[in-house]
Amino acid sequence: MKNRPIFAWFKTVRSSKIRLGPVLAEGVPAILLGAASIVVAAGAMRAIAVGAPNLPETIRELRGLLEATRHEPKKLQS
Repeated sequence: MKNRPIFAWFKTVRSSKIRLGPVLAEGVPAILLGAASIVVAAGAMRAIAVGAPNLPETIRELRGLLEATRHEPKKLQS
């Protein structure tokens, strides 16, 4: 009996492809890009979870900022 790997890594690496618009990543770069996207998504979710209690106050302040900087059009007097 020959020593065969349980999992054929070379087939997995060779078949890994990610296309983002005109950019195509194949092989190891595609695997690294996929792993990096998982890490970025986890970090974004953690940031949202930490900042969630402050969200209502942030929205209220943003609304006040938008109202303060709103440009009122001039009315024509007739």
